[in-house]
Amino acid sequence: MDRMRELVDILNRYAYEYYVQDVPSVSDAEYDALYDELRALERERGQVLPDSPTRRVGGEPIKAFARHEHIARLYSLDKAVTEDELDAFFARVSKAGEETDFTVEYKFDGLTICLTYEGGNFVGAATRGNGVVGEDVTAQVLTIKSYPLSIPYRGRLEVKGEAIIRLSVLEEYNRHAAEPLKNARNAAAGAIRNLDPAVTASRKPEILFYDVNFIEDAPFSTQTGAVAFLEEQGFKTFRHMWRCETAQEVKDAIAQIDMARKSIDVLTDGAVVKVNDYAVRERLGYTDKFPRWAIAFKFEAEEAVTTVRKVLWQVGRTGKLTPLAEVDPVELAGATVRKATLNNLGDIRRKDIRIGSKVLIRRSNEVIPEILGACEHTGESVEIEAPRTCPYCGSPIAEEGANLFCTNRACRPRIAAQLANFASKGAMDIEGFSEMTAYQLIDALGVRNFSDLYSLDKKKLATLDGFGEKKISNLLKAIEASKAVPLDRFLFALGIDGIGKVASQDLAQRFKSLRGVAQATTEQLLEMENIGEKTAANIVGWFADGANRAELERLLAAGVDPQEKRVAAGGAFAGENVVLTGTLSQFKRSEAQKRIEEEGGVNQSAVTAKTTLVIAGESAGSKLEKARALGIRVIDEAEFLKILSKQ
Repeated sequence: MDRMRELVDILNRYAYEYYVQDVPSVSDAEYDALYDELRALERERGQVLPDSPTRRVGGEPIKAFARHEHIARLYSLDKAVTEDELDAFFARVSKAGEETDFTVEYKFDGLTICLTYEGGNFVGAATRGNGVVGEDVTAQVLTIKSYPLSIPYRGRLEVKGEAIIRLSVLEEYNRHAAEPLKNARNAAAGAIRNLDPAVTASRKPEILFYDVNFIEDAPFSTQTGAVAFLEEQGFKTFRHMWRCETAQEVKDAIAQIDMARKSIDVLTDGAVVKVNDYAVRERLGYTDKFPRWAIAFKFEAEEAVTTVRKVLWQVGRTGKLTPLAEVDPVELAGATVRKATLNNLGDIRRKDIRIGSKVLIRRSNEVIPEILGACEHTGESVEIEAPRTCPYCGSPIAEEGANLFCTNRACRPRIAAQLANFASKGAMDIEGFSEMTAYQLIDALGVRNFSDLYSLDKKKLATLDGFGEKKISNLLKAIEASKAVPLDRFLFALGIDGIGKVASQDLAQRFKSLRGVAQATTEQLLEMENIGEKTAANIVGWFADGANRAELERLLAAGVDPQEKRVAAGGAFAGENVVLTGTLSQFKRSEAQKRIEEEGGVNQSAVTAKTTLVIAGESAGSKLEKARALGIRVIDEAEFLKILSKQ
């Protein structure tokens, strides 16, 4: 074998062992001696092989980044921050027609990089950019040693990875830096998008690969197969991926990532969930921005460790018992936390939470903290016992899956929660009504149903503590005003399990009337994008229940009039399916959408074959491009204002 070829192969193998496998087999001195021999041969012959490690030395600073067009588009990922949003993703996937499995991976917080190979050789690297065109950062990426310059696969190939800087590397860099870097994400992005490759090299970034973006004649048909292929070709992966059969297994994997992410040397901000099977992915397809077969679950919260001292069981509006843990006080996200939720009995069992154990809790915004898992059991740790009867009314408990339910529909806290939800903003919007008010009405006036609110008068309310003339007048006015209510808000107010504000809007738009929703079949409901089998069953079951039907009749008899949002015939956007894209200077997006609806239009979130009009503001992106490609009419904000001014 030619000595130059031999040296390149040996040095690349040593680099793979060191930078990818983290198991170096030779000393630095031995590696350096072989490297110097190769450099001498290259100078002597005036030749450098395509995969020579000497190509990784940073070159001169460049004047600007060139544009690079990706072989296949690099899509960004839709995001979920709540379990409800994650469940909506699973509902969409289930409608692909077959059962499927999922993969769950760490979501690293760095900079997405796409590497291109032709004939087995590395030919360039680029940032994601807008997904179609990125910045050519080949010179910068050549300073990184955690990927191969040549691979066994000889076809045309694009691979995706995340450029990251390990937390320990950042800490060491900042120890000697004149200007310390704020965080690992900015450090990685700044290293790759720096015009001087020497700066890139000084920050010591690496790339963790997680997907194949384009390949000719793929020898795999799953995500697990794609990652195995990457490892076979010599790419560095994080090697922590879960294959899950069910939605619950996915959630458990996400919880494991959430627990472990503070102890690894890489900055992470979430977990990525993907449909494993490429055939199912093909059926699910894409929106104009995201693949429908993947979602990023984002962690946006602060965490701390504390000890569980006691568990209380609270009853909600559906009768579900939610365990609430009392914990040792701990400072978290600017507040002193003394309580944290455990979600349900199944959650307690999966996370192995015990009284007396140390646990990790998370707090996001003003939401009550959640216990993520047990960190340590002590000699004082004892199992949490599930209640056999409702702790409030003594009624029998029913266990359904992971949850416990009070079987008494007249349970006091259950009724109070239902009334508070019914009166809340976004539902019937009865200003001045609170859960405390609900308890007063239950205890003093025997209020049990929503319809009972509409029989209240001054004489009855005057018997309540704290209810003066002004408060009584304001509450009665708010109750009267609530009778004229949009259909979507009324549906939300009813408190059907699984029906939030978005689902209620979808139901109102699809079925047009309360009667239409009440008579909807399971099959019709499942045709809707965000309604899964469980939610469809909840809707059908609620309207089939005799007590619920009787309550609806009482509400209607009291003058409650749920109406679909009506627009005048011949409105400016009547018959139009409208997509807003970009930034509008005269309107918030919600305001513009409201005006469109008032003028008879239907707002869409994505450009589809049904779209008839696109309103493009500043910095309009892929939606505008797709509209033009489909020949859809496009107007700017000035034309939008002109149309509205004529009405």
